Order: sequence, then structure tokens, then C-alpha cells
Amino acid sequence: MRRIRVIGIGPGDPDQVTLEAIAAMHSVAYFVVAEKADDDQLLAARQALLARHVPDAKVIAVRDPERDRADPADYQGAVTDWHEARAEAYERVILDHPGDVGFLVWGDPAFYDSTIRIVERILARGQVEAEWDVIPGISSLQLLAARHRIVLHEIGQPILVTTGRKLREAVDAGADNILVMLSARLDLDGLEDWQIWWGANLGTEHEALVAGRIGDVLGELNESRDAVKLAAGWVMDAYLLRR
Repeated sequence: MRRIRVIGIGPGDPDQVTLEAIAAMHSVAYFVVAEKADDDQLLAARQALLARHVPDAKVIAVRDPERDRADPADYQGAVTDWHEARAEAYERVILDHPGDVGFLVWGDPAFYDSTIRIVERILARGQVEAEWDVIPGISSLQLLAARHRIVLHEIGQPILVTTGRKLREAVDAGADNILVMLSARLDLDGLEDWQIWWGANLGTEHEALVAGRIGDVLGELNESRDAVKLAAGWVMDAYLLRR
């Protein structure tokens, strides 16, 4: 029986790929990778990482289905439909190509990534028979803490991990220590007295870091974010907020 391997590859630095992940990459016949545009910089980054660790890797790029963003109120439904479309597209590739298959996941597959859910959908459709496993990776949250030389929580205190879309909900609920991922933009109005430790494109050549009281560093944050996006063609940031 073939095997599907969901492999965490870290935030982007080839040196931060674990030995277990490298072994898993060598164990598969090919990789299925989403292609979001004709000049997809994230696809190119995955290919560069593979060139370092698996020079003869076979990569099958699958054009990523469009996600319906017309109704923001139906976010859950839109994401569910998008996952189903992805599962169908990946299923066709797996059925057409024999052998074990790898999916490369930025950071760790457990943090705000859809690959595990999509593999579950592929198998639930009943056409692909396979065993599957998940290889953990270094997350951008771990690298954020390392770069800023901080502990992500206060002594004996909890920490909340959420998305930019849910940040206001977390603040209003009284959370004091918040890790934020997947921010389409920085929405920090009203948080001027909070502290921030921010990082963008962590582990890549375009990495940027900013830290301080938000009211003092907001201009630098926005300029740094724009500069990273211009230089790299994409921006993925994560940050810690502390009341």
C-alpha cells in the first residue's frame, strides 16, 4: 500500500528542516505542491529547499483552486468548499502517479494549515487507498521566539494562538498574551500601549524583525512589512502581543 507523508519543513531556512523530515522527503516518489500563480514565489521556495535536501526530487505543481471570498460572513463555508476542491485536485494527481507522495508544509502542520484536513478528505472520498503520517516541523512561532530571544509566555501564564482575523475577538475577551498568525494586514489600532515582537518571512533571506511598544514602532512595522513583500513577492508574518 502506498503512503502519504505530510512533512513539516520549517519556516523557510533549509538548515531548519529536521533530520526526520529529510528522511521522509527521501522516502517518497514525488511531491504534490500547490501553485497559486504563474510566478508563485512560495512554489519556488519549496523547490529551492528540495534542491538542497533532495536534488533529484520530482515535483508536481497543482494549480490551487480559487477560494470564494465574496461573502466574508460565510468564511467557514468558503474554506470547506476550497478544501474539497483541493482534495479533488490532489486526488487526481495521486491516482495518476504511482508511489508514495509527500506534501511539504510550511512550519509545522499542526498550526493553521489545511494539509492534514485535505488528506483526510482525499482518503474519505474512497478512491485512494493509502497509509499516511505527519512529520512535525519547526514552526514560525518557535523561530519568532528564538530571533527575539524571548519566552512566549509570562511565568505560569497562558498564551493564546490565533489569526489576524480573530485578533480583536481575543483582545475583547481579555487575553493578555497573544500569538498571531495569518494576518492579511496589521490591525493594531487601539493597542498602542501593548508590546509587540514581530517577524516576517522568518528563516528566509528577506526576514525582518521589529519589537517595542506598538505606539512607538507602528510606522517601522508597516514600512518593514511593505519592504518584505516588495523584495520577496510575498509576506508571511507572525507576532506576539503582550498587554
